[in-house]
Amino acid sequence: MNIEDIRTYCLQKEAVTEGLPFGDDTLVFKVAGKMFLLANLEGPLSVNMKASPEEVIDRIERYPEARPGYHMNKKHWISVDIDDFTDLQRIQSWIDRSYNLVVSSLPRKLQDELQNKE
Repeated sequence: MNIEDIRTYCLQKEAVTEGLPFGDDTLVFKVAGKMFLLANLEGPLSVNMKASPEEVIDRIERYPEARPGYHMNKKHWISVDIDDFTDLQRIQSWIDRSYNLVVSSLPRKLQDELQNKE
């Protein structure tokens, strides 16, 4: 998976926007204005994504490519070295989980609007 694959996958989700709020080297994906994935654009490809506290612990213990979220709340974010990760379906499911965690934290009315558009 490369940055264009990640970008395409994220942007096909409902209400997702992308931007460079932290500078030209970090691409940020948001749903309804809230971040769910950050990708570095320089050096080896890695991403930060949300996960439940239990998932963070499990992923870090089970996958050498996963580590506590770089510059993020380590309880709720993980960093994943994409260049070292070969399981495309797993990465996509983790992206889906990150997106869904953010959507579930939105006000109920906005959640309903997003679900009705799908």
